[in-house]
Amino acid sequence: MRTARTTQIFYASTLYGAATLAAAIDSGCFGPADRRLLLVSNNAGIPETTPPLDRMPGFGELRARFDGVLSWNETIAPLHPGGWAPRPDDIPLWERQLRLLWDLGDDRIELAVESIQVNPAQALAQLFQDAPVTVYADGLMSYGPTRNKIDPLIGTRVRALLHLDLVPGLKPLLLAEFGVEPEIVPTAAFVKVLSELASSATGLPDCAEPPALLLGQYLSALEILTPQEEEDLHVRMLRGAVERGHRTIVFKPHPTAPARWSRLLEKEAAKLGVELSVVEQPLLAETLYERVRPALVVGCFSTALLTASAFYAIPVARTGTDLLLDRLSPYQNSNRVPVTIVDALLPQLEDLDAPRVTDLSGLVSAVGFAMQPQLRPDLRPAAEAFLARHLDSRTWRYFKRRRLTVLGLPGAVPPQLAFIPRNATVRRVARRARSLKRVAIG
Repeated sequence: MRTARTTQIFYASTLYGAATLAAAIDSGCFGPADRRLLLVSNNAGIPETTPPLDRMPGFGELRARFDGVLSWNETIAPLHPGGWAPRPDDIPLWERQLRLLWDLGDDRIELAVESIQVNPAQALAQLFQDAPVTVYADGLMSYGPTRNKIDPLIGTRVRALLHLDLVPGLKPLLLAEFGVEPEIVPTAAFVKVLSELASSATGLPDCAEPPALLLGQYLSALEILTPQEEEDLHVRMLRGAVERGHRTIVFKPHPTAPARWSRLLEKEAAKLGVELSVVEQPLLAETLYERVRPALVVGCFSTALLTASAFYAIPVARTGTDLLLDRLSPYQNSNRVPVTIVDALLPQLEDLDAPRVTDLSGLVSAVGFAMQPQLRPDLRPAAEAFLARHLDSRTWRYFKRRRLTVLGLPGAVPPQLAFIPRNATVRRVARRARSLKRVAIG
């Protein structure tokens, strides 16, 4: 009897994610397979205006790791990858169609996906219902809790969480509710892959001295900031770098950011009398680390700040995180832990000597519990311990008093009113008042 082939399908939507997969493959993080297919998805709001990762500079260096490259956009066209999932009754038909379209036959399928809590990764896990799943993390979000409840029929199939060691010593919270153990993709293997990508890059800025590199993120597209506020944030980065003595500046905008933002920075640079270069090509920031060797990297909460610091030993500084911590809504916003880590761990551009949080693991556990108390009730003791010991003027920015109150955590009420939650009479009166309010509204 012929044994079925094993085909591994690797889903990726970014070049950074594909590089993470390549490093994991090189390091033996995946078992043997008869075929390895890379499934590319372009999740931009308007995919037609942004090149997919397999058309980006440097992808050719990764291509040899895979036996074929597939397009999720073409497979489900004209539907958008981020908004489509199969109806339950259609799953058998879709699986049959994909097996025919991708020449899978009766192969045993193994999946490696990013962001399992959303589509397209979740849709893939639904379509191949018997496939074991490996989740890989290409950024800081893996350190936060799973953003929403995952169907146990998917979550219990996750065999491992692969992640980069962006914050040494900090353990990811993602998928821990299913007992998934995180596994580090070796840093040396990842840096080697990044070096391969950088070797073929062209059109890089020619700087007479190591520049300060400014990283744009296009946060207004996520409706976290207004376009004007994001433009102001970039200007803050530029002015802060100049105040630190840098006269050569490189700005790497987000690939889908408006061109006018670069023009505004160019005007500001001319006013300050410094040299500004704008990276027009859709390159990884790490390519610039390899080829341009910046003296300083400035950003808001980009994962690239941590790769610069942890993998390349390049000085970094953050700015704007205080505004984002205030703006992120709801509190469960999945960007909260990345912003928290960057704010707590990295120096502030405007004040490099500002105090930082010493117990980062405790802080992340406390924020993680406050974000997802139903998914991670086991984090309550750690949250209570951190808040009881470390809640002060520096750490209050990571929490909301109303959130602490709802969860009954330390800091929920001012110290002078701390007796109230323990006072049975006051609690009884409060319950009576709420009951009367509901009756009146009804």
